[in-house]
Order: sequence, then structure tokens, then C-alpha cells
Amino acid sequence: MDVHTHTVHTHIVATLTEKFEIPADRLGPTTTLEELGMDSLAVVELYVTLQDHWNIPLDDGQASSEVTVDELVHTVVTLLVPQPGEPGPGAV
Repeated sequence: MDVHTHTVHTHIVATLTEKFEIPADRLGPTTTLEELGMDSLAVVELYVTLQDHWNIPLDDGQASSEVTVDELVHTVVTLLVPQPGEPGPGAV
């Protein structure tokens, strides 16, 4: 796990355990947000929280409770770390 992935994973786990009161032992890499008991409103709230924290364009309109913890981590990392040839966040 690279430093960006580790940082994002740690923050998402902290957010889920602190803000949404989900026990850390329930948070596996392939666990879906639905399996954690999050309804659609909670998932949108999570997406908005992550958008605000990192100032990234995470599309809460595509928020789904079927997303796994690892998929969410990957999505955030992809938005934070530009891929070769792509502009970074905030680029014009």
C-alpha cells in the first residue's frame, strides 16, 4: 500500500468509525457500505464529508451503498493523485 492509499484508507476508516459509529472490526477491504448498514443518505453524507476534507470532485450523485471500502479508497486516491498526462485537482 503506497503512502497515498494508506493515508486515504486511514482517513476513511476513521470517518466511518467516528462519524458513522461503525466498529472498526467490521471494516474489511471488500465490505460494502450497505453491509456496514449505511443507507443512501448516509452514503451521500460520507461522500460529501470526503469531498470537503480533500476538496475533490467526488460525485455524490453516483454514491452507491454497493461500493466497497477499497473501491472508495481507490476512487479518492485517483482524484487526489493525477494519473500521467492528466491535470491534477484544481487544474484549469
